[in-house]
Amino acid sequence: MAEQHQFERGTDGPKVIVVGVDGSDSSWRAASYAGGLARRQHALLAVVYVQPVLAAGAALGAPVAETTDEIAEDLVAQIRDATERLKGIFEVRWEFHTFRGDAYSGLVKAADELKADAVVVGASEQAGHRFIGSVAIRLVKAGRWPVTVVP
Repeated sequence: MAEQHQFERGTDGPKVIVVGVDGSDSSWRAASYAGGLARRQHALLAVVYVQPVLAAGAALGAPVAETTDEIAEDLVAQIRDATERLKGIFEVRWEFHTFRGDAYSGLVKAADELKADAVVVGASEQAGHRFIGSVAIRLVKAGRWPVTVVP
């Protein structure tokens, strides 16, 4: 019987690294770490911002979509500025993506659609997450990709 070869993602090192950013200090540390990993591995860095769906805010007439779009635009501007400052010193291929939903579901969708080999997130800065679980813990428990949690 002929041996079948099946492709496995990530076996030759990551080709696509997804990092979640939301503007928090821990997410920027995660992005820096993921950027270094992507550079060393010659991988694509997929920077993902998950735009929250705030039905309650929308019901009250708050311009939620416009606000989250502004946040996404600000994040892209900050990433471009950092990329420009490091040009010629620190080269990394990157893309910026936005997904809508809660952070966990958005990152899962992003990792699936972008065929991620690894996911990098910042540690939660919210005290309650020590008890009820954070996005990082939920991603690790999903067991679908190697997950790095950056403090």
